[in-house]
Amino acid sequence: MRLFAVLLLTLVATKALAEPVRLPILVPVTGFLSLEGTSQRNGALLALKQAPPGLATGEVSDTATAPENAVNALLRVLDQGPVPAIVAPMLGTQMLALMPTAVEEKLALLTVSGTASLTERGNPWVFRFFPSDRLAKEAHVRYAVEQLGKRKLALIYQTTAYGQSGASYIAASAKRHGAELLFSEGIDTDVKDLAPILGRAAASGADVLLFHLHAGSTALAVRQVAALGITLPVIAGSALHQPATAALLEPMELKGVCAESGSSPVSGGSPRLDRFLAEYRQAFGADPDAYALAQYDATQMLLDILARGARTGEQVRAALAQGQWDGVAMHYASDGRGDMAHSALILCYDGLTRVPRIVQRYDGLDAG
Repeated sequence: MRLFAVLLLTLVATKALAEPVRLPILVPVTGFLSLEGTSQRNGALLALKQAPPGLATGEVSDTATAPENAVNALLRVLDQGPVPAIVAPMLGTQMLALMPTAVEEKLALLTVSGTASLTERGNPWVFRFFPSDRLAKEAHVRYAVEQLGKRKLALIYQTTAYGQSGASYIAASAKRHGAELLFSEGIDTDVKDLAPILGRAAASGADVLLFHLHAGSTALAVRQVAALGITLPVIAGSALHQPATAALLEPMELKGVCAESGSSPVSGGSPRLDRFLAEYRQAFGADPDAYALAQYDATQMLLDILARGARTGEQVRAALAQGQWDGVAMHYASDGRGDMAHSALILCYDGLTRVPRIVQRYDGLDAG
């Protein structure tokens, strides 16, 4: 009888390993985050396309921008059976809404959201593969102060959770580096004319403009800076590095404008990066951005964990928390809170093309 039980358990385990793992991809592909969310989706799908046959299947659900959309999408996924992990949306409010369910269901959430608070709440199921605002905004401010020599900052940020998170870390970093935040104002994602707020920022006495905005607002802000003839240097958030965002602008409108990011695939720099760029273009007929690459790296690490036999959420969580991964963009390892990415870079546009040049890289950056 004991031998029969052992054989039965072995058979069940072997069957579980033989069946493809369902990998839900919950991302915003409509709404104000459609550009970023589409990139996140594509990065995950490319990794799955390159996975060993039969290892995992991807299931894409559009979460748009409402928190309840993400929760409902996850519940529909779980109604079909348990899963060990999901590609989780990059929108901070949606991530916050999903986190209690992740604890209840023992479900690892792999995200590229920058909202810093996600990994500051003691939730062991969250794993972020993009520089958090804590890190990215440190690079943002340090470049302004150390490389450009600017100490009078004007900040325009989005009133979303992402925008408010970034604004708080910009303010803290400015103080830490002896810079003064002379102007700071938030805008909604549906604002279509930024001329008034840009005028107030330029008149504040600031010597540099910092933007922490989503893609649409970033493109609008950069275009209106050029149209208004504002000559202050501009350092934007990671949304500007996206080829889809740059495509909304003329090269001359981008001249001299810089941005922070986790990576810039279109800028090249290594054989692995060039190979990823070529494969992404072939698969999607578009250029990838840092969100696509971060989610690609995250999904590759997850697939490697699955290939090694992990099938439960706890097994995946433990492997992510304890393991390391040499991704295309950077080296990933958890800091104990779920932050996996620890590098950021600054890139700038020359006004001749929409492909930025990397001018500064910050590795192992810790804002403290």
